[in-house]
Amino acid sequence: MCGIVGYVGKEQAAPILLEGLEKLEYRGYDSAGIAVLSEEKELQVKKSKGRLKVLSALTDGGRAVEGTLGVGHTRWATHGEPSDVNSHPHLSSGRRIAVVHNGIIENYVEIKEFLLAQGVCFQSETDTEVVAQLLEYYYDRSGDVMDSVYRVLHRIEGAYALGIMCRDLPDAFIAARKDAPLLLGYGQGCCFIASDVTAIIKHTRDVAYMEDGEVALVRADGIQVFDALAQPVEKEHHHVDWDVSAAEKGGYAHFMFKEIMEQPEAVRKTISPRLKGGRLCFDELKLTPEEIRALNRICIVACGSSYHVGMVGKYNLERLLRRPVDVMLASEFRYADPLVDESSLVIVISQSGETLDTMAALRQAKALGARTLAIVNVVGSSIAREADGVLYTWAGPEIAVATTKAYSTQLVLLDMLGLYFAQVLGSVTEEESARIVSELQTLPAKMETVLADTEQIKYLASQYFNHSSIFFIGRNLDYALGLEGSLKLKEISYIHSEAYAAGELKHGTISLIEDGTLVVALCSYAPLFDKSVSNIVEVKARGADIVALTGESLGEELSKTAENVLTVPDTHVILQPSLGVLPLQIFAYYVALQRGCDIDKPRNLAKSVTVE
Repeated sequence: MCGIVGYVGKEQAAPILLEGLEKLEYRGYDSAGIAVLSEEKELQVKKSKGRLKVLSALTDGGRAVEGTLGVGHTRWATHGEPSDVNSHPHLSSGRRIAVVHNGIIENYVEIKEFLLAQGVCFQSETDTEVVAQLLEYYYDRSGDVMDSVYRVLHRIEGAYALGIMCRDLPDAFIAARKDAPLLLGYGQGCCFIASDVTAIIKHTRDVAYMEDGEVALVRADGIQVFDALAQPVEKEHHHVDWDVSAAEKGGYAHFMFKEIMEQPEAVRKTISPRLKGGRLCFDELKLTPEEIRALNRICIVACGSSYHVGMVGKYNLERLLRRPVDVMLASEFRYADPLVDESSLVIVISQSGETLDTMAALRQAKALGARTLAIVNVVGSSIAREADGVLYTWAGPEIAVATTKAYSTQLVLLDMLGLYFAQVLGSVTEEESARIVSELQTLPAKMETVLADTEQIKYLASQYFNHSSIFFIGRNLDYALGLEGSLKLKEISYIHSEAYAAGELKHGTISLIEDGTLVVALCSYAPLFDKSVSNIVEVKARGADIVALTGESLGEELSKTAENVLTVPDTHVILQPSLGVLPLQIFAYYVALQRGCDIDKPRNLAKSVTVE
C-alpha cells in the first residue's frame, strides 16, 4: 500500500526521495509528496494528487527543493478522498512537525476531538494528521521531540510506519513502526528509511528491519534504535544480495510480462536448493520427523493469490498425506474462532511477508498453541520473523501488482513441502515419490516451453478482450487453478470474471450463460477429463464460446468438443497447475493490453496490503 522513503546525508534530498518513491510506485497509490528541511530550518512540503510525475514536474525533479534531510510518501487513500490536501506529508499547525504514515490510526476520531477542543485547526480529512498535531501538542509542553514521539505512540491505536521530521531537529528524522513494514538503510555518509528495499537498493545493500514498538533516530552518520521502553537496541544487519536490474523492466513493456517470463528461473531457484541427490531436503524446516507425525491437522491461511495457492495445496496435501487440510482466508480465520491447537500446523503464505490480515492470523494461531510455518518471498519480513519456521521462495523482487512468479514459486514450494511430509509419514510410495521428484526437476524447462510461444494466446485475447463477463470452470485442481486465472483477468483488465466448480453449474451458475458468453474451461486434471468435457457440452448448448486448456496428451481429444484449445506439457498430476497457470496469466496480460489498462498498477489495488 502506501510507500515511505526517508534520506539524510550530504546530497540534495528531494531527487533521492523522488527516485525512491518511483521504485515504490508498484505498491499502489493515488497521490505523492515530500517534506525537506531547508538550510533555514523550514519544512518545505510539496505534494499532489495523481501520479508521481505530477510531483516531479512540480519540483523540477526535486532540484527546486533544497536541503539534505527529508521524507517522501506515496498514498493510497483510506481516510479522505485522493486530493492535494489529503496527501502526505502532513504538517502540524505550527509547521514544526511533518509526518508520513503507512497504516491506520484506529482511534483518530477520539484524538481529533480532543485536539479540536484544545483549539487545534485541521486541514485534511485523514487519520494521519492527528499524529502531526498531537506531536506538536506534546512538544509544546515538553520541548523534547523523542519524549513527544513516545507519548504519541502510547496514545494512538492501530497500525503504523511513521517518518517524522521536526524543524528543531535539523540533523535527523525519526521512524517508528507497529504492524506495518519499515526498514533502515545504512549508506556511506547517509542513512535511509523505506517501506521496501527497492526504494534504496541503488544507494545501499546494508539494511535492518524494524520490529513492532521500535523507534529509530536516523542521522547521516548512523542510526540509534530504541524499544518501546526507550531502551537502546542493537539491530542485526542484513545484506541484500539480489541484482538491482531485477527491479528494472529490462526491455519489457511491463513488469508483469517480464515477471511472467522470469517464472522458469524463479521456480528453478525455489526447487534447486531443496533437491539433493534426487531427494527432497528441507534443512531450514524447524519440524522434526516426530513432530510432523504428531500433526493431526494442517490449516493453510492466506489472502488473494496466496489463498489460491492454498486451494491447490489443499487438494495436493490431502492426496499425499491423507490428513485433513483446511484453507482459509486470513481475514476470515482471525475472526472465526478457529479450531487449531498444539497438534495443528498453520501454514501462512504471503508474498511480502507483511500482509496485515495474514500477520494477525499468524499471531492468533500462535496464541492458540499451533505450530506456525511461513512461506514468504521477502527475507526478514515481519511474518518471516514471527513464524516458528519460514520457507523462502527466492522469487526475487516482484514489482507488478498482479502477482505471477510469487504465485508460481509459492505453489511449487507448497507441493514440495507436501511431498516431504508424505515421505516422512510414509503415505506415498517410493515409486510415486520418485516420479514427482523427477517431474519437479523438469518443471522449469516445461515452463519455458509454454512461454516460448504465446501467439495463440495473444490471438485469443484479441478476439475476446471486449467481453463484459468471463467465466472459468474446472474440477478439483482445475477449479483451484481457475480461481487464480479469474483473479488475474479481473484485477488487470477490469472485466467481471468468476471461477466456478464445473460440477456446480447446474446448481444455479448455468443461468448466467447466454449466446456469446466466454467460458474458459480447464481440463488439465486428467482423472476428471471426461466429466469436464461434459460440462463444456453443457455450456456450449447454452451458446457459450469456449477457450479450453489441457495437457498435450489430451489436446486432440478436447479439440473435438472445444473450438479453441490451449495445451501445456504433461507432468505429474499434482504439478499440472504450475504449467496451467502460465497461459491464464498471459491471456489476462494480453486482454488488459488490448483494453489499454495500466497493467503494472491496476486501479484501486496495492501490492502489499498492510491495512485491514
